[in-house]
Amino acid sequence: MMFLSTVLLSVLITIALTPVFSTVAIRYRLVDVPNERKVHQHPIPRIGGLAMAFGAFAPILLWQWSDPFVRAYLAGAAILVAFGFIDDFRDLSPKAKFAAQIAAALIVIQFGGVEIRTLGALAPDGFMLPSWVSMPLTLVAIVGVTNAINLADGLDGLAGGICLLIFACIGFLAYLSEQSTAGFIALALSGVIFGFLRFNTHPASIFMGDAGSQFLGFSAVTLSLSLTQGETPLSPLLPLLLVGFPVLDTLTVMTMRISRGISPFAADKNHFHHNLMRLGLTHAEAVLAIYVCQTVLVIAAVMFRYHSDWLLLGGYLAFSAAVIIGFSLAPREEFHPRRLEFLDFKARSLFRLWRREGTVIRATFRFFEFGIPLLLALTCLLSREKPAYVPIYGAATVLAVIVTRFVAPAGLGLVLRLALYLTIPVAVYFSDGYLAAHIHELPVKLYNASFGVLAVCIIVISKFSRRKSGFRSTPLDFLIIILAVVVPNLPDQKIQEYQMGLVAAKIIMLYFSFEVLMAELRGKYGRLALVSSASLALLAIP
Repeated sequence: MMFLSTVLLSVLITIALTPVFSTVAIRYRLVDVPNERKVHQHPIPRIGGLAMAFGAFAPILLWQWSDPFVRAYLAGAAILVAFGFIDDFRDLSPKAKFAAQIAAALIVIQFGGVEIRTLGALAPDGFMLPSWVSMPLTLVAIVGVTNAINLADGLDGLAGGICLLIFACIGFLAYLSEQSTAGFIALALSGVIFGFLRFNTHPASIFMGDAGSQFLGFSAVTLSLSLTQGETPLSPLLPLLLVGFPVLDTLTVMTMRISRGISPFAADKNHFHHNLMRLGLTHAEAVLAIYVCQTVLVIAAVMFRYHSDWLLLGGYLAFSAAVIIGFSLAPREEFHPRRLEFLDFKARSLFRLWRREGTVIRATFRFFEFGIPLLLALTCLLSREKPAYVPIYGAATVLAVIVTRFVAPAGLGLVLRLALYLTIPVAVYFSDGYLAAHIHELPVKLYNASFGVLAVCIIVISKFSRRKSGFRSTPLDFLIIILAVVVPNLPDQKIQEYQMGLVAAKIIMLYFSFEVLMAELRGKYGRLALVSSASLALLAIP
């Protein structure tokens, strides 16, 4: 339950603090002003990194403070968040930024035990790197990846989505190797990013800034090295796959700058995401394309975690070569992606017609409107062997919704959303025991598959909706589908046994489903409140 509480606490803290910090940033003009290197057109607050740090630090401090690695990690992360925050608004010199990154790296190396001591099969059997080699190598790796993630933060939701995939993979690998501390921190960071991407997907209303991107980069490389060095069956080359795409992007850009005779640290618009947009992709399409590339690497890390180190190195080099060659050939006329104008025109016309007539959304929404409360009811009904306080808890939430419905209907949306956000995790968590015991039975398989249907409905409704505000379909949907559908169903027995990942995915899917449903109802929550109360009442059954 502690792991589930960690995810939820980090999500809720980030969601609660992000709008608050955004308001403060706008009031004091702490915003990112557009220039020739920026993609956005209007000033946007870049204080989201602070909300992310608070969201991650709170559960870690609450449950893992006694671990020496955790203390060293938090100290290093706090330094980067503080200096990153100052840099976001005072433009620190490169020397000051590097000094902070080096200090953070030295703390986790010296006091957290993070050090690259083995290269696996790439070195002779049993060979360990001497300290005079391993410490500088680890320092370069940590500082390098921290900057790589920082430089990858060039489009709305890009760095956050990449890191979400990385931390989800680290959490799973930590579970496999029984390294609970790394898994715990990865879960907290995953929750933070989920909460933040709600505001950071295109068009973003807030940026994470250097405070957030450096925090995520430092966390990704530190956890990756901690996970794969030492007594573990995992390949020490797995970090190369996990953080390999932003590292490849950074090295490629720096090489191009040096070849043109300019500083490798000079800013330009030659990153992979800039190249994708020059090839004709939209903002969202460029982000999605990079999500796909990162997903390939993450799945490869999971599937080949115990394989030859030479195989992992060769696979990564082949992937890197394919990416670089692809970007090199794409600008040429014969390789430049062209839109099929006639088909594109017909498709867009048909899409506009379906959206205007509302045929698709009416059919999907009716199924969605009754299917979501029904799925919640089934989840509550399957909640077996729950503590005595849970029925009381369920009855209290039902009573609060019903009373608000008839006494203070103006506040019904807030109370209903609060009741659902507090009750859904409990229902899903306590239903998991029964479902795990019958995981191979057809009704349970159909029940789990229904969450995949939810993901499709969310995308369809968001795309065809005619409303101007509320939940919209974004590249984040791809991440949701990957985490909620693909990962729990990979052909691997260990993944099938990893029930906590499926629990978290179900909770997130129900959250998003009710967000879409409430957005489409446009404040008319009366019927939804009654149906949801009936569903939650099943949780009150002892």
